[in-house]
Amino acid sequence: MPEDPTPDAKALLLLTAAAHHNDPDAPGAPAALLLRAIRAAELAPDVLESAERADLVHADAEHLVLEPPRTAAAVYGAAPLRDRQAAHRLLAALLDPDRDRLAHLLHVASATTEPNPDLARELAAAARGTAATGARRALGLRRAAALAPEPSACAALLAEAAEHALLAGRADWARRWTARARALPADPTARGTAARVHGLIALHDGPVADAHQSFLLAARLLSANSPDRATRCRLAAAEAAWALGDAAAFRDAVAPLADESGPGPGDAVAYGLGMRAVLRADLDGVVTGAALLRGVVNRAERADDIDQLLRAGAAALVVGDLAAAGRLNGRALAVARVAGPVTAVPRILEHLAYSELRSGHHLRARAHAEEGAVAACQTGQRNLMAHHHAILALVASLDDDATTVRGHADAAEATAAAHGLRQATTLTSWALARADLARGRPNEAAARLAPLLRPGAEHAHFALRMLTVPCFAEAAALSGTPEPARLPLAEFAVWAEFAVDPQAPAQLARCQALLAAAEARPPGEVEAAYATALARHPQPDNGFERARTLLAYGRWLRRSRRPARARDLLREAQVTFDRHGARVWSAHAAAELRATGAPPTSADPTGNLRELTPQQLRIARSVADGATNREIATHLSVSIRTVDHHLRNVFATLGVRSRVELARLVTRAEP
Repeated sequence: MPEDPTPDAKALLLLTAAAHHNDPDAPGAPAALLLRAIRAAELAPDVLESAERADLVHADAEHLVLEPPRTAAAVYGAAPLRDRQAAHRLLAALLDPDRDRLAHLLHVASATTEPNPDLARELAAAARGTAATGARRALGLRRAAALAPEPSACAALLAEAAEHALLAGRADWARRWTARARALPADPTARGTAARVHGLIALHDGPVADAHQSFLLAARLLSANSPDRATRCRLAAAEAAWALGDAAAFRDAVAPLADESGPGPGDAVAYGLGMRAVLRADLDGVVTGAALLRGVVNRAERADDIDQLLRAGAAALVVGDLAAAGRLNGRALAVARVAGPVTAVPRILEHLAYSELRSGHHLRARAHAEEGAVAACQTGQRNLMAHHHAILALVASLDDDATTVRGHADAAEATAAAHGLRQATTLTSWALARADLARGRPNEAAARLAPLLRPGAEHAHFALRMLTVPCFAEAAALSGTPEPARLPLAEFAVWAEFAVDPQAPAQLARCQALLAAAEARPPGEVEAAYATALARHPQPDNGFERARTLLAYGRWLRRSRRPARARDLLREAQVTFDRHGARVWSAHAAAELRATGAPPTSADPTGNLRELTPQQLRIARSVADGATNREIATHLSVSIRTVDHHLRNVFATLGVRSRVELARLVTRAEP
C-alpha cells in the first residue's frame, strides 16, 4: 500500500468518504455516483484502477469501499474543512434534487457552516418522507438540527433524530443527541420527546427504574399537545415497571388512562386498563380485566402494527390463551422482518420465546431466544440480552448440563442485577432450581425457590411467583419436608381458579398428590389426586407438563410396588420428554423405568420427522445428503434466507443443534 497516495487518489478517497458519510447504512459509497464524480472533478481516468491496485479501495458493481486500515470516518476527519465542503458541493451537484432529494440536501447541508432555517426545514421534511429509512432519516434530522438557528427548534429536531437513531440501532447516536437536546431550552413537546428517548435507551440498555421515571416525565410533558404519545409513554412506563417486578408502579403508570377510556377505549387504553384491573389480584378485577384484554386480543388478529400485536400477545398470555399469544407474536415478528425497525426484532423474539416457553414448546423457545440474544447484542440492547439468556437458562434446564444452565444464568444476572431486571432474575432462579430438581437434588431446588415464595418476597417477580410453585412443591415433597410448600400451594390454588394458566389445575392436583405421598396419606387419596391431575391436563396438551405428572405418578406406583402400571406411565413420560428435547427428564424417566425391571424406550425418529412440513422435510433430507444451503436453495428454487429460516425451524422441531445431528436423525429414520 503506498505511503503517500497521489493527489488524485487522495481526492478519490475523500469523495468516497464524503459519499459514505451521508449514507451510513450502505456498505460503501455508491459506485455510479463516484464514477460521475471522478469525471466531474477531472481526476485521472485510471485513478480508480490505480487505487484498487494500491489496495486503497475495493469496487464492486454497486459500491466503492475503502480498504482497511482506512475508514470513511478517518479519511473524512483528516481532510481540511474546505476540502470536505468542496467534495460535498460536487456530490450535491451530481444528484437529482427531486429523485435523490434527501441525499442531495444532506450534501448541501454538509457544505454549509452557517445556520439556515429554510434548508433546515427542507432537510427535515425530506428526512421524514417515506423514502427515508433507518440511519439516513436520523442523520437528516440531526443535520437539520445543526442548521436551525433557534435553540428550541434545534432541541426538537435533535430529540426527533435521537428517536429515529435508536430505532435504527444507533444507540450511541441516540445517547449523544438526547443529552444535547436535554441541555437546550425547549418547549414541553421537545423536552417530552427527549425524555421518552432517554427512557427507551434505559429500558433496553440501562437501569429500568430510570426508564420508568423518564417515561412518566415524558407523559406529563406530552399530555397537553400530544395525548396519543403521552398514552404510549404511560404504557412504556408500565413496561419498565413490569421488568422491575413492581406491580404497584405498573398500576400507577396506567391509572391516568381511566380518564381517556370513554365508551369504546382504543386498544392501547383498553390494554392498560385491563392489565391494571387484573393486577388488583381479586376476582372482580380479574374478570373485568380479562374481558378488556380478550377484546384487545380479538381486535389484533388482523393488525399489522407491531406495538398493537405485542400488546395483544401479552394480553393473550395474561388471559391464558397461549395459542393466540404465539400467533400474534409470530405475526409481529413477520411484520418487523419486512418493515422494521431493526431494534424491534429482539424484543419481539423475547415475547415469542416466552409464549412458546409457556406453551411447553421448549425447542422453539430456544431457537427464538438464541436468535434474539444475537440480535440484541448487535443492536446494543443488553437488557433484552439478559432476558433471552434467562429464557435460555430455563430451556437448558431440560436437556443440558448444569454448566450450560449456569452459564446462561450468569450471563442474564450480570446485567439483571445492575439494571434491576427482576423478571430475568426470577427466571434464572427458577431455571437453576428446575435443573437441580431434574438432576435429583430436591433440597437444593427447594432452597433456591423458597425465598421467592415467602409472604411479601421482594426478590420474586409478581407475574412469575405462581409459575414456580409446582417446582417448589415437588422439591419440598421429594426432600421429605412438605410443610413449607403448604402455604404457597394454597395461594396457587386461589390463583388457579382465575383460569389465567391452562396448566394450573393439573399442576395443582399433581402437587397435592406429591405432598400427600410425602405425608404418607392413604394410597387411595394419592392415586385419586394423580388421576385428577391427568384428567385436568388440557387438550390439546403441550405434553411436557403431562409427562411430569406421568413421571411423578409412575415413580409413586413403583415405590408402592405396582411396577406393571408404573411401566406404562413411565414409558409414555420418557417418549414425551424425548419429543420435547427434555433429555435430562427423559433420563430420569428411563432410570425409573429400569428400576421397574423394564428396558427404557427409545424415541422414534420417524415420529419426529412427521412433525415437519413437506418443505422442511425436503430440506432436512438434502442436509442429510450433504448439500449446502446454497445448493438446497438452487435445487428448491428458493432464496438462501428461506432455507436458513426453514432450517432453524427444523432444528427447533427435532431438537438437534447441528447439521451432523440432523443428518444422523434422518439417516436413522430413513435408512
